[in-house]
Amino acid sequence: MSWMVWTLPTAIFFSSIAAMLAGMTIWELRSPSMERKGFLPISTTRGDRLFISLLSAAFIHLGVIGFTSLSIWIALALSAVWLLVLMRWG
Repeated sequence: MSWMVWTLPTAIFFSSIAAMLAGMTIWELRSPSMERKGFLPISTTRGDRLFISLLSAAFIHLGVIGFTSLSIWIALALSAVWLLVLMRWG
């Protein structure tokens, strides 16, 4: 992968997403999820909520980068909290 000239944070980011997807696949194979309705206006499975949280994290990061001078670490913290809330109650 040296041809891609990845920085360490980029490699960690994509490795984390790959680990989440692998973990969710194993969890789904061991314990299939049922659709449920939380505070989101649609019925979702665990995989749906993970996908929604990853999309939301992208928009949170873009918003922080584009409209504030806050540290990107704040966007990461907000995204992590949003992931936990969405997976639990979404």
